[in-house]
Amino acid sequence: MDRGSSKHSPRVDEQMAQEVLGHVQGSPDGGRAEEWREPEPPGEDQPEPSWIPEGDRRGGAPAPLTADDVEARSQLGRYLTHTIFPANRDAVRRAAQAAQAPDEVLAEIDQLPPEPEFGTVSAVWAALGHHNEEHRW
Repeated sequence: MDRGSSKHSPRVDEQMAQEVLGHVQGSPDGGRAEEWREPEPPGEDQPEPSWIPEGDRRGGAPAPLTADDVEARSQLGRYLTHTIFPANRDAVRRAAQAAQAPDEVLAEIDQLPPEPEFGTVSAVWAALGHHNEEHRW
């Protein structure tokens, strides 16, 4: 939309567009081709900058799960569709076999107690003695 008034001439507009081209097009150097645009390095007594703040969980897994726990629960869930629930141990095992679950998943399902019905994959996971996340965002 042309408003009819501009504080810059077309030549200046073109120059300004070229200056931000690296940012707009996602240049891997961040659009900081000129040395004067590079950020200053940290001082002698300053910490080195990092993308991940110190103390952060590197796996991105919600507490108290580890990245390995999340992966193991996901592997279990790959072979158990939500349509089988509520289900007892035998129904869970049949569904996992029908989905061609690997032997280690079937062996873990065999460790479930036979009696209660499970409502979700998370309930199966908890019955196997594992933890689920504490918070839901």
